[in-house]
Amino acid sequence: MREIRYAPRNVRETLVELKDASELAIDLAYSALLAGDRELATEVIALESRVDFLEYHARIALMLAAKRVDDAERLVGIFQVVDTAVATTHAAGDIARVLTKDVGLPASLRRALPEAEEAVVRAVVAEGSDYVNRTLDELAIQPATGVRLLAVRREETWDIDPDSDLEVRTGDVLIASGTDTGVEEFYAQATTTPLEPQPLGTGIDDLERAVRTVVELRTVSEVAVGLAYSAALFDDDELAEEVHELEIRSDTLQSALEGWVIDAVPRVEEPHRLRGLLHLARASEAICDAAVDITDAVLRNVPLHPVFGQAIRESAEIIGSATVDAGSSLVGQDVAELELETQTGMVILAIRRGDNWLFDPEPGTTINPNDVLVARGPRDGEAKLRAICRPD
Repeated sequence: MREIRYAPRNVRETLVELKDASELAIDLAYSALLAGDRELATEVIALESRVDFLEYHARIALMLAAKRVDDAERLVGIFQVVDTAVATTHAAGDIARVLTKDVGLPASLRRALPEAEEAVVRAVVAEGSDYVNRTLDELAIQPATGVRLLAVRREETWDIDPDSDLEVRTGDVLIASGTDTGVEEFYAQATTTPLEPQPLGTGIDDLERAVRTVVELRTVSEVAVGLAYSAALFDDDELAEEVHELEIRSDTLQSALEGWVIDAVPRVEEPHRLRGLLHLARASEAICDAAVDITDAVLRNVPLHPVFGQAIRESAEIIGSATVDAGSSLVGQDVAELELETQTGMVILAIRRGDNWLFDPEPGTTINPNDVLVARGPRDGEAKLRAICRPD
């Protein structure tokens, strides 16, 4: 294990990086698992190491900041936030290890997946690439390919949501997301080699039911963590209660996936290949449990230090919510025909309709008055989304 030595760091910047790293780890872990991408999985484990480094520095900085009892009381909630970021990242690492340690996973899982709107890819910049020694601003990767750069790793240093003045070097690891076509173009430009498709293997009867559960577990995990941060930021008891409801849903999904594995054992030639799904179910539940830990601070009225709010507002992305008013232009529209991402930068992850949740809503789902849209995107996107949800 790499030795960690303390060096003074800005607490706010440390919290920003912790939050962004933990959310990126969840996204990368599920993407790696569902695509069968071992190299992407190794990046999640590298993120674990970075988060351990950040946790060590955050804890020391917070302890040094508590000079009086009232200081300590205000910092208790920040410790919970740090613990949550660490717990979610380690749970994401457990998901990644399904691949890196060959815990066991049906090889045909990817083939049974519904068409994803975006793929995540890891590209190592090759010598001779047009990317070398050029800034991100000069490269204009997103306008050119439609691919969004999520992070850059340079040896052991991570830059999540990098600034446009970052100069790309040979050996940099670029992690990005986009359409299949865009990802292939981006990968070829960065590495100077074509992107090889992942082997899909043979099928398993009724695999689609397990896949639907895995996809929903992913969405529930992401939404729970994002809403937990928002609940803490706005001291919102209702959002905190939503996280608790999602944790209950996660329990149900975990049981369903475990039940599917038990039922499938007599029908497959290599039952040990199903162990990874059990591993995944436990890790996904751990992520939701960690999200609940944040909301406990809200529901117990534990005051959070202002540095937490500053950190959340400066993070790369947020998950927020907006209620659709009866007079909004969104009412009656098909979710597939909305141009919210173009207008606001936000992507709808789920719709809460009364007591029901619609995760990754399918085409044909119309927006109703009082629907709560849960979306992920840039910091200023939530305000734009809420404006569209109000009456014209």
